[in-house]
Amino acid sequence: MAQWKTCTISDIGTVVGGATPSTKKAENYEGGQIAWITPKDLSTFKGRYISRGERNITEIGLNSCSTQLMPPNTVLFSSRAPIGYVAIAQNEVCTNQGFKSIIPNKDIEPLFLFYLLKYNKDKIENMGSGTTFKEVSGNTMKGIEVKVPCLFKEQKKIASILGLLDDKIEENERINDNLEQQAKALYKNWFFEFSPFTNGKKLPENWKVGSVGDIVQFHDSKRIPLSSSERNKMQKIYPYYGATSLMDYVDNYLFDGIYLLLGEDGTVVNNLGFPILQYVYGQFWVNNHAHIITGKEGFSVEELYLFFSLTNIKSIVTGAVQQKVSQQNLKKVPAIIPSRNILHTFDELIQPIFTQIRNLRDETTHLTSLRDTLLPKLMSGEIDVSEIEF
Repeated sequence: MAQWKTCTISDIGTVVGGATPSTKKAENYEGGQIAWITPKDLSTFKGRYISRGERNITEIGLNSCSTQLMPPNTVLFSSRAPIGYVAIAQNEVCTNQGFKSIIPNKDIEPLFLFYLLKYNKDKIENMGSGTTFKEVSGNTMKGIEVKVPCLFKEQKKIASILGLLDDKIEENERINDNLEQQAKALYKNWFFEFSPFTNGKKLPENWKVGSVGDIVQFHDSKRIPLSSSERNKMQKIYPYYGATSLMDYVDNYLFDGIYLLLGEDGTVVNNLGFPILQYVYGQFWVNNHAHIITGKEGFSVEELYLFFSLTNIKSIVTGAVQQKVSQQNLKKVPAIIPSRNILHTFDELIQPIFTQIRNLRDETTHLTSLRDTLLPKLMSGEIDVSEIEF
């Protein structure tokens, strides 16, 4: 039977805060070679190991503030709202003030510490304070009590069990990213560059220039938003999507099939001006912050997904405080409309790709559920790993 001990976070590692370089001391602190991580970087990060974020800083920027370089295997934990993003530094990094990072002691397995913080996320978040936004202070973080196996090998076993599941999840996501890139490259080659049909940029015969309004059908009238209090009373069965992502699960559904979601308000485009898209399928619910789209004029949902992935819509975004992509403006976006037989031929080419994408997504969903079920049982000692051999 594995033996566990109760200790504080400061007993198992060194807690390190971050900071933002001073523009007075280092006016041009960005653009260096030092990885500088912010909570925003982790908000869309799907893996466990992070090497860098959107921005790097210079050595002058590093020396202008209290942030410090931390070694590989430091576990980053976002301590300012939103609290609870976790990642492991793959190389030397520093962070902004939104983190309380932990450099693990030699007798603590870094991957175990990663899962330990994920397991204790709610507990740590509840210890945050602040009126404008919640934050966990360095002293609070240091004093938080946790339970860890006394033996390093037991920590390693627990981390290995959960890590094997995450390895497969991350592999599936890498494969799907590659499949999407292949499909996008094909679409660009056929319908933006016309390479299979002409030597130049001339529009192929029987093709025409139209607009998005010619090729999409909107199903926005069927949307029904649900408040968090309403969702909290529901069984968690069917996905509930917002403008940018899966937000929750609910006990009923509005749509059944394959659809494209395109953000309507809030975060509607990425940094380059391309729309925020979600390729969704099955039975699900959507709130009123995403357009729900299928195709017409021969366009499949998959072809629309590829079209919008390659179409910059920054010019149609309105709203100074909150960005918005209205139906009216979206319909005006120019679109090349190929002949139906060409669209059909291309669709036959990409459908096997998207079938594999859906299959891998479904596998990932099952693996994620299994990991999330095992996490509290392993991290509490409910499942004894002392007899397991790797």
